[in-house]
Amino acid sequence: MPYITLPEGIPGIRGPLSIRPDIAKPLSEFTETLMRGENSLTRGERELIATVVSSANDCFFCENAHGGVAQHYLQCDMAFIDGVKADFTSADISDKLKSLLSIALSVQKGGKHVTEDQISKAKELGATDREIHDTVLIAAAFCMFNRYVDGLDTWAPRDRSFYIDRAKHAAELGYRIEPR
Repeated sequence: MPYITLPEGIPGIRGPLSIRPDIAKPLSEFTETLMRGENSLTRGERELIATVVSSANDCFFCENAHGGVAQHYLQCDMAFIDGVKADFTSADISDKLKSLLSIALSVQKGGKHVTEDQISKAKELGATDREIHDTVLIAAAFCMFNRYVDGLDTWAPRDRSFYIDRAKHAAELGYRIEPR
């Protein structure tokens, strides 16, 4: 039960954003640009970063919503996404992405946990300054989103198939929230 009165049946972040359209518009435009704009990191990689950070923050809604979208973009199953969340170092992903996930998880703990060694390793593995920048920004943004969703105890369907079934639609819709 949400801590404040929110519209019923609107899961996760969309519930509280629906009562603050003045906040929803710039926040959703920011997220749309960060997660779906032109970038050398694929949309799937960006969604995977968001998923791993949300999992580390134990944010059920964001972990599963973005995990479903990552699954859609990466054309994999949820077992693969769960494996990355459990141990990205042994997952069948590029070493560059592993290094970026390491950075993202350091940001999740606190920005000062990122080390020069992590940045150097990511660069050695081919990560650009922009990819490192965007990884840090995705991780920081999702820490905020996770805390927003969970800090208000928003409603989230517990059946993970809900998120998997909606992934294609969510990927097509994107992050722009239109006022009601």
